[in-house]
Amino acid sequence: MVRRKSASMGYRALLVAAIAAFASTASRLPAAEFGPPPNATLSTEKLSRIDDFLKEQVATKKTPGALVLIQRHGKPVYFKWFGQRDVDAGIDLTPDTIFPLHSLTKTVTSVAAMMLVDRGSIKLDDPVSKYIPSFAGIKVGVERKNDSGNAVLDLVPPRRPITVEDLLLHTSGITYGFYGERNLVKSAYDGIYLGDFDNAGFAERIAKVPLAEQPRTLWDYGHSIDVLGRVIEVASGQSLYQFEKTQLFDPLAMTTTKFFLTDPAERARYAQPLDSDRHVERNSLDVTRWESGGGGLVSTVADLARYGQMLLNGGTLDGKTYLSPRTFADMSSDHVGPGSGVKRNFFYYPGDGFGFGYGFGIRTDPGTAVPPPPGSPGEIKWDGATGAYLVVDRAEDMFFVVLENAPSNRLHVQVNVKKLIYDAFER
Repeated sequence: MVRRKSASMGYRALLVAAIAAFASTASRLPAAEFGPPPNATLSTEKLSRIDDFLKEQVATKKTPGALVLIQRHGKPVYFKWFGQRDVDAGIDLTPDTIFPLHSLTKTVTSVAAMMLVDRGSIKLDDPVSKYIPSFAGIKVGVERKNDSGNAVLDLVPPRRPITVEDLLLHTSGITYGFYGERNLVKSAYDGIYLGDFDNAGFAERIAKVPLAEQPRTLWDYGHSIDVLGRVIEVASGQSLYQFEKTQLFDPLAMTTTKFFLTDPAERARYAQPLDSDRHVERNSLDVTRWESGGGGLVSTVADLARYGQMLLNGGTLDGKTYLSPRTFADMSSDHVGPGSGVKRNFFYYPGDGFGFGYGFGIRTDPGTAVPPPPGSPGEIKWDGATGAYLVVDRAEDMFFVVLENAPSNRLHVQVNVKKLIYDAFER
């Protein structure tokens, strides 16, 4: 069906556009050399520079509109929005605008999986085949040249089974077929989005394509979290959305976070991209059966404020515990750093100075740039390909959310808004 083909093109263009912004981690600087000064405050005057920047981005048609929330010590210190949610219709962006989350969805799916780990319903070292039997037969693709000089693909067994932890860490060997060097493994993903399917059906499709490398050898961004969504369904006995709705969204009062918008009033609040970006837009208004745990959610700033505060609190909010202290600590710790055996290449999207936990990039050090990029040790973050961006800085008791639907320019906005926020810290 056309909708799946469009989704494939969307993911391809969105991630390829982001490639140049990330690089592998190299040498380190002392951790004490970055982060805001002790006992710093946020200057309201300096935060107003965000206004000037985003107004300029709207005026020059780099983004249709954007919204920023900064919350510190449990209270908003900056909450403003700019531009329009539908440029063609001349409708201004409003605080209740609904935005596509794309890969920020991955963090929600990871939290849901760790809730089941907390309850003993899932174990990190469980083989994925325990929940999806077809994964017992999965193979690793090894490309070589035959005697004629043509590329051929050998299928070899994995040295060990893919585990739930591998899915959470993007070390399963499951990739995306639309970025990086075009090889025979990537080509095997062609057509994977065609037709209509649910999570069970999509997991079966993934089980039929070869892994790009042996498990736990490379951080490789791909459909691991989509497969994790199916593991959640099997372990919980519910659809991914129903589990997340009953166990996470409803208790957190995240009333508009969902995979598809069927209410006409909600559909009217959906942020539309500029015409120049429409060819890469995965249309969340097109209702199918696929609840993509890797990229399918939509949400609002009000919902993400609840989610962000729960993470800032270490897994609790309003007296309810969503993640135990031990589980949250595991989730927000680097598991792919030195000694893990996991390599990083050009497509290591957490970026320089970041490790990776269970669903989030984790700031481990300043990185190689001088001066180092802004942030604090232990910061957790992730973003989506149309501009949804969440940063949780527990050292500063702060999180911030950036929302827009601007695939082509979203990295420029994210980098500059973050810099302006941390530049606003002063003694």
